[in-house]
Amino acid sequence: MIDNTLLENLNNSLSGDVLFDNLHKTLYATDASVYRKIPLAVAFPKDEKDIKTLIEFVTLNNITLIPRTAGTSLAGQCVGDGIVVDVSKHFTSILAFDEQAKTITLQPGIVRDSLNVFLKPFGLFFGPNTSTSNRCMIGGMVGNNSSGSTSIKYGVTRDKVLQIDAILSDGSTAVFKEITSDEFINKTKENSQEGKIYKSIFEELSSKENQQEIKNEFPKPEIHRRNTGYAVDEFLKSDLFGGTAPSINVAKFLSGSEGTLAFSTAITLQLDDLPPTESIMVCTHFKSINESLKATVTAMQHNLYNCELMDKTILDCTKNNRELAKNRFFLKGDPEAVLMLEVSANSVEEAEILADNLIADLEQNNFGYHHPKVYGTDISKVHYLRKAGLGALGNMVGDMKAVACIEDTAVALEDLPDYIEEFTKIMDKYQQNAVYYAHAGAGELHLRPILNLKKKADVVLFRKITTETAELVKKYKGSFSGEHGDGIVRAEFIPLMIGENNYQLLRRIKKAFDPNNVFNQGKITDAFPMDKSLRYEIDRVEPEIKTIQDFSDSEGILKLAEKCNGSGDCRKPVEAGGTMCPSYRATKKEKETTRARANTLREVLTNNNAVNKFDSQELKQVLDLCLSCKACASECPSNVDIATMKAEFLYQYQETNGYSFRSKLFANNAKLNKLGSLTPTLANLVLNTTIAKSAMGVAIERSVPKLAKRTLNSWYKKQNINKSQNVIANKVKQSDNQKKVYLFNDEFTNFYDVEIGKDAVYLLNKLGYDAKIINHEESARSYISKGFLKEAKQVCDKNITIFKDIISEETPLIGIEPSAILTFRDEYIRLADDKTSAQKIAKNTFTFEEFLSKEIEKGNVNKSAFTSEKKTLKIHGHCHQKALSSTNASFQILNLPSNYTVTIMNTGCCGMAGSFGYEKEHYKVSMQVGEDTLFPKVRNFSADTEIAAAGTSCRHQIYDGTKRIAKHPITILKEALL
Repeated sequence: MIDNTLLENLNNSLSGDVLFDNLHKTLYATDASVYRKIPLAVAFPKDEKDIKTLIEFVTLNNITLIPRTAGTSLAGQCVGDGIVVDVSKHFTSILAFDEQAKTITLQPGIVRDSLNVFLKPFGLFFGPNTSTSNRCMIGGMVGNNSSGSTSIKYGVTRDKVLQIDAILSDGSTAVFKEITSDEFINKTKENSQEGKIYKSIFEELSSKENQQEIKNEFPKPEIHRRNTGYAVDEFLKSDLFGGTAPSINVAKFLSGSEGTLAFSTAITLQLDDLPPTESIMVCTHFKSINESLKATVTAMQHNLYNCELMDKTILDCTKNNRELAKNRFFLKGDPEAVLMLEVSANSVEEAEILADNLIADLEQNNFGYHHPKVYGTDISKVHYLRKAGLGALGNMVGDMKAVACIEDTAVALEDLPDYIEEFTKIMDKYQQNAVYYAHAGAGELHLRPILNLKKKADVVLFRKITTETAELVKKYKGSFSGEHGDGIVRAEFIPLMIGENNYQLLRRIKKAFDPNNVFNQGKITDAFPMDKSLRYEIDRVEPEIKTIQDFSDSEGILKLAEKCNGSGDCRKPVEAGGTMCPSYRATKKEKETTRARANTLREVLTNNNAVNKFDSQELKQVLDLCLSCKACASECPSNVDIATMKAEFLYQYQETNGYSFRSKLFANNAKLNKLGSLTPTLANLVLNTTIAKSAMGVAIERSVPKLAKRTLNSWYKKQNINKSQNVIANKVKQSDNQKKVYLFNDEFTNFYDVEIGKDAVYLLNKLGYDAKIINHEESARSYISKGFLKEAKQVCDKNITIFKDIISEETPLIGIEPSAILTFRDEYIRLADDKTSAQKIAKNTFTFEEFLSKEIEKGNVNKSAFTSEKKTLKIHGHCHQKALSSTNASFQILNLPSNYTVTIMNTGCCGMAGSFGYEKEHYKVSMQVGEDTLFPKVRNFSADTEIAAAGTSCRHQIYDGTKRIAKHPITILKEALL
């Protein structure tokens, strides 16, 4: 066991960091696989010198280094009990770019899609395209020899690797690139670690017997997706080893070696020209998997750019995901499988001909019952639906999960129907309804059994199914590891897949590269057992965890946390779009991801022996920078709603440890504002002083929102709208057929944004609606965000009692502030005693924009009531609006004026997040979140461009960050009335 003092000394010797606290060891104990190994420490090297120091340390102390980028590996490549080396934070530079040669040299921590954003202006891109492309990194893609949906056209990562600069196991450096056969021979004569590597390769591969053994036992040559063991078959292309090529490149051999041979610090890639500009996707529907596979052989004769499969299980997973459901527009009926067949050309006319020829060929062979053509941006929506498959599978409620173990098999295309037919018999034998999806055109389907790996019986089945599938793949001379790598889950089967003699050859080459076994032990050679070190203790007694919120939809809060399968969607960078996860985007720390928070919740709630399982400093630390933006509730394919779990944690933790003065202030904001509204001028003066801000724990840089001179409630009562005896009624004649709606006067509108509330009432009345404001409680948003769930529950139950008999489809509840009104559709369902009434109210509760957009669709509101003047509008969506509603409604209502030009900005989270941005210790992160996307865009707008933002926090953040005033869409529309 390594003493912490040694680790502390190691940390002091690095420019980067070595962390060995329990939290970070927990975060890096898992990846996207089923495995869990607690590492000794986690290192974040800043430069090559740091990596050399780490190699020296592990060599002296007989431990291992586990290289890691995004940690999205499905086979357990990134877990181990040594030091995990995370290069995703510092090794992120482009080192050289040659536009003419179409090559680029970069560090391993660059995200694949971010690279392509850089390359697009030059008409180039990096072809291999995994389902994790918006967060996976080039180093990981090289480690796995990743392929993805484009491999049928652009090949696999190995095809693109030209050079790898690496640090070897003795700390020396080497540059592996294409060299002549003579240069290779000369390398074998060098008295260095690099020379020994070349000598070993030469001696092993010069053997005719070894050459023949490789040809006999390795997968069929036409199977391009192949990662089974090390790629020694690559060497047979060289004239040194019986082939015809006059050159040889060890860098291609390193691709797929999973970091077990050397530590890559720079990678040079061959790039491709961007695909043709015009694409059409034919989404052919099938009544059986077998029919779709037979159709694949026909379809692949049409020069496709994509040929992907989704089965019914995947499609069903997308039904209940708020975000993914939007992308199901092309589906007709209930197909057992859909093939996504993409053709591309340089003109629309040519693309149409290609698509029509494809459809005609399929129909002539009686393949498929529906062949919709998808165009333009809708193609990316279909791709996203398929890509989200991995994560969506983790959204199954309960302990039965689609387990990644046999999902990486690849066979020759002509063998695929027969292989799948035999595979299905294995599944039937074990009463498995397996999942089939992904790369049909490449002969690889991601096949997953549904298992509960918490139970011994299913762990036994885990091994049986994997073993029998491996034997079946061997029968067809396929690759057991097509693109996801061997890792822990498949490395144990390499001797079966390539034969014992070839396996021993791999062991000898591993020893030549890494004699002290310091690089990623237990992967590929001398493998860890595939059914040990699993994420969950087998046959454990499930922890009993009582919560104030109702988590029965996930069978409890622990199982909600366990939905996270590590797919890492929360690590996507700003340019990938979306909102999740704002604090990770600002800090680039794994600790701030949705995945990290879910992992920590899982670990603590499972293993904490305290009376109150939520009483944990690790949980407090990992949730500290969570903005409760709710993006994870929709953007995470597994819908791991961290914001809701954070509220529960805060409540449980504070029940044991007490509630701070500041938390009480923020939580009771509405009550305190009621007092402050008695003398608003004095309250505003006091609250914006440095002394008051310091006393409240508010950042002195912040402008505290000012109380209005009169609350909306008092204004409304004085106007006496309901009796038509006020100024508005004189302007807008009420009629008997006005539709009655109830306007929820939230605590933010009532005390701060009174003018917006007035505008809402005026606008509704002018458009023919009788807007009622009745006495009700606050929304409880502040209570929820600070973990005061007892108080929130009381407010929730009172509001449900108030509204349950008056809110219906005919008389809906409409809200101005998204975070307030959407509590009725979200947290109230979990908190309410009267769930039936809560559900009924939720179905008839809308944001103001949602309500008006629905009325537009019904023809009840039209453009004639609005100005024809020209105006440019940019919409920034509130996080809760994006997660639980949609900014499309804002877009629709702001297009009522005929000549308004409206754009929804891709601006992520503003960074304020209620009280978060006011808290002094969170201020810098809050502003950095704003700087990531929102502030720069706002600053670039012309002075006459108006900014629409429904959220009160968003409007304040925009002002604090840019000094630009944003308006609620309600106000913009009210001003546009004729």
